[in-house]
Amino acid sequence: MVYHLGPEQGVHGFVSRDVKPALTIDPGDTIVFQTLDSGWGAIEQTANFSEPKEFSPRDLNRDVAHALTGPVELRGARPGTVLEIHVKRVHPGHWGWSAGAMLPAQLDSCLGIAGGATGPPALIKIPRGDQATYWELQPERGIGISRAGYQLRLNPFMGIMGMPLDKPGVQSTFPPTPCGGNLDCKDLAAGSILFLPIALPGGLFFTGDGHAVQGDGEVAGPALNCPMEVEMEFFLRTDLTLALPRARTAEGWLTFGFHSSLDEAAAIATVEMVKLMTEQYGLSSKEALSLASLIVHLRVTQMVNGVRGVHAVLPHGALKPLGG
Repeated sequence: MVYHLGPEQGVHGFVSRDVKPALTIDPGDTIVFQTLDSGWGAIEQTANFSEPKEFSPRDLNRDVAHALTGPVELRGARPGTVLEIHVKRVHPGHWGWSAGAMLPAQLDSCLGIAGGATGPPALIKIPRGDQATYWELQPERGIGISRAGYQLRLNPFMGIMGMPLDKPGVQSTFPPTPCGGNLDCKDLAAGSILFLPIALPGGLFFTGDGHAVQGDGEVAGPALNCPMEVEMEFFLRTDLTLALPRARTAEGWLTFGFHSSLDEAAAIATVEMVKLMTEQYGLSSKEALSLASLIVHLRVTQMVNGVRGVHAVLPHGALKPLGG
């Protein structure tokens, strides 16, 4: 079954296990999501790089962070199982924005990371005037053109794909968690498969924060934010047990690490990759770690969400047993 889900049916600027599902599906179903940009701009905008119109309605006391479409409940999902998401198509809208928002330390202060808090940050809105760069996007050609006349090649993906943790109250959309969320991993483009641990009955999957293009690290805060149409197919895996997200892309297998320390995030991503290599090749942990030093690549996923992200990449075919 193929469903369509847009912001008019379910959009939230926060994450919570208590939100009523906008849609309930079965394993094997497909959803075509229509998402807003992270700053809550209207999907359709006038041309010529004018100031973007805002989406309405929006509760500014509640919807303070990224605009997320959903949540979606998956029948049969329960804690301890894994959600398998096939990203089949990612199609940007015709406009977007970027900005040099803030440095990581400033964002930590905004989120209260230093004090251990992870509550909602200040209101996310589209930057205005000289604070922002507005882009005309031509998804059919795969390019974006800025008001200043610069052109770049698009690589669209969803910055946020995830589910709430099993805890009460409002959860920030900013830090990535063991159940996914704000991964901001540019490798999760069309054709990739994302595996997420499920913490709640039904899962409650949400997506948003579409990026037309982003570099590893997302060093300025925002990437090239835009509305997005994304098609995903959902499966339930009862044969897998995961502690953190994992992905399979055109390049290879990915494992993730999250921590306030970049060094710790890198170590966690490495440990997760060692686990994957022991599963797939029957290696001991010591053997897998030794080989990982030769064939696994560590990349900074993002530096700007309070919790740093690192992903480890094991390219397809990097390790081949003799005789096939």
